Amino acid sequence: MATNFYFNNFPANQITSEQLLVEDLVIEALKIYGMDVYYMPRTTRDQIDYLYGEDATKEYRAAYPIEMYLENVTGMEGEGDFMSKFGLEIRDEVTLLVSRARFRYTNMGYERPREGDLIYLPLLQNFFEITFVEHENDQAMFYTLGRGRGGNVYVYALKLKQFVFSNEYISTGVKEVDDQIRGNYPRVRISLTNGSGTFVQDEILYQGANTDFATASAYVSEMYANASVDIYFVQGQFVSGNVKGATSNAEWTIHVYDSPSMNTVFEDIADNDRLESASDSIIDFTEQNPFGEV
Repeated sequence: MATNFYFNNFPANQITSEQLLVEDLVIEALKIYGMDVYYMPRTTRDQIDYLYGEDATKEYRAAYPIEMYLENVTGMEGEGDFMSKFGLEIRDEVTLLVSRARFRYTNMGYERPREGDLIYLPLLQNFFEITFVEHENDQAMFYTLGRGRGGNVYVYALKLKQFVFSNEYISTGVKEVDDQIRGNYPRVRISLTNGSGTFVQDEILYQGANTDFATASAYVSEMYANASVDIYFVQGQFVSGNVKGATSNAEWTIHVYDSPSMNTVFEDIADNDRLESASDSIIDFTEQNPFGEV
């Protein structure tokens, strides 16, 4: 027994006009009922932490505008605000639907959304990380009018959780995105002496011959009239000497940059010395053989 080949709804190697029509209607519906978001693909510097199995330096250097549909319209999913032994954790989750065709047309160079990429939602003014990409979302849409070439599922369902910032480098060139993430970087205030010029916001402050051969660098948050400057996203180790601004060409002298005694005026988390002092009274670090008598 065979199906009627004049009305074959399950063509093996072709896409029918009806399927293309459904895809166009889905895209139109997403444009009407969806919201504009920014898709931020993850890049790295080819540095991998093999101990923890993760990227040592995650970077997000681009933001692509695209429309997506927020599936859970009544509120956040997930565990919400969760109090654990590590403190308060925000475990909000959302599900977004994006057209497969529209995603390909953004020219990001990826076949599909990827786990680990970020999405910025202007409506919530927050960042969400993709944890899973559902390419066969039967709840939203299964194989309408049959399964054609390439699966013919018209949307991706993106499972996302609220992004927990951990000093990743985010600079996309989109002002709204960059302004929103800037406040998450821990600031360090350093004192300046014997210099001239004014550092400008978000320029690179560096030590060395130039930015390409800098021994240490950071981004300027704000410079104050009392000859001090707040910096963030520090790379390398600053030492006593001159620092320069890549954009302003301002040049000043700084004192020794001592990480444990940094003036973290924005975050009270630099407690390395405190932990070490407390542990000295508990653990005898002079013990040569703690597991035997020799």
